[in-house]
Amino acid sequence: MLQIPGYEGGPLVAGSAYLDNPLFWPVHLGTCLRGEDAQRAAFGADWDAAMELYRALSADHEWPVFSVPLRSGHTIYVVYRNFDGDRGVDYLIHHPAWPAAETLAVDDGHFMGPGTAWPELLSAARQSAPEGVGDTDARLLLLFPTLGDARLPDDAVLHLTAALAALTVIEEPAEVAGMLLENQGQWELAHWRSADSAWINDGGHSYRNPCNAFALPERRLREISNALNDEE
Repeated sequence: MLQIPGYEGGPLVAGSAYLDNPLFWPVHLGTCLRGEDAQRAAFGADWDAAMELYRALSADHEWPVFSVPLRSGHTIYVVYRNFDGDRGVDYLIHHPAWPAAETLAVDDGHFMGPGTAWPELLSAARQSAPEGVGDTDARLLLLFPTLGDARLPDDAVLHLTAALAALTVIEEPAEVAGMLLENQGQWELAHWRSADSAWINDGGHSYRNPCNAFALPERRLREISNALNDEE
């Protein structure tokens, strides 16, 4: 059974087999696909099959985990937390030198985030690795629900469209990409800036806003920023 230091939960299992299913991606991005138009564009006629897949991902006897290693030695873990009555997706980051993983974002009814800015999301996606999830497009979509950035570059939609076109059967990937970028995460869009060698934001629900009482310690903020941005 898989283990993540400091993470107490149920039976963690490798989720890599789900990545080959084109329906996994709209299911995974579901909380960012708001409204009937977005749901229809993403799932089309496959709604029933998508719901069956969601039930498999949410089964309490198996908690799928996806590992996204970074060049710094850190690993981002995407965990489908399947407690009965408390289901969601936890985004954790860990380094072998840490006693326990830290939480980047939580995608559920009691959401916490954002966990990444757009440049960090793109950087993490491009840090391909021989273990865990290595494909750039898969890494981008897998980590997308951590995003919350009020200042997106003009080419963000192009990167997201390319990932959706490569991994899904969505008929209009550009349309869905635009909807996703309009509804990043469940939180209000945050403004990011560099302070004391760390990227921080002004989000009221973010662990990376040092003004929040629950924010990560300063040293962790710096280390996580460097890891996500592939810096020393």
